[in-house]
Amino acid sequence: MRRRAAVVAAAAAAWAVWASGPGWSTPALVVAAVGGAALGVVDARTHRLPNALLFPTAAGVGVLLVLAAVAGGDLGALLRAVLGATALGLGYLLLHLLDRSGLGLGDVKLAVLLGATSAWYGWGALAGAALLPFLVGGLVAVALLVTRRANRRTALAFGPYMLLGTVLAITAARLGA
Repeated sequence: MRRRAAVVAAAAAAWAVWASGPGWSTPALVVAAVGGAALGVVDARTHRLPNALLFPTAAGVGVLLVLAAVAGGDLGALLRAVLGATALGLGYLLLHLLDRSGLGLGDVKLAVLLGATSAWYGWGALAGAALLPFLVGGLVAVALLVTRRANRRTALAFGPYMLLGTVLAITAARLGA
């Protein structure tokens, strides 16, 4: 699992440098991407998002976004990141409370990290990070059902879809889509 996480993390770091463009937020997105890569690999295999990875990643991203806002003079982006983290975290918490057998608390905590990270790049990126995981995860679930590789009771780790949806949303924001 370590080798797979390292390969995914290297690709994620390269993507993060490209997606952020040159700027003060680059280190924060690299930390989010590398930590997210490790979390995605672990979740896909174990259906767990360990706090030992999630908390340091979220704390590092938070500190780096504050530094980026101060150094770059973009307190609006920082406020948007705080609001995005709050909104996405509360949305996932509500989904968790409605059906505790669905999304776990790890997904809720990951949503806070992804909400802050995506909202830094704009409201459209936050909207994509909120919606795309369900679209991508749903398409994969349908494909698994159709090919009989899963049934209605098969549990799927949702963290990788949350991460992929956020990557797609930030990529779209970078491309101006």
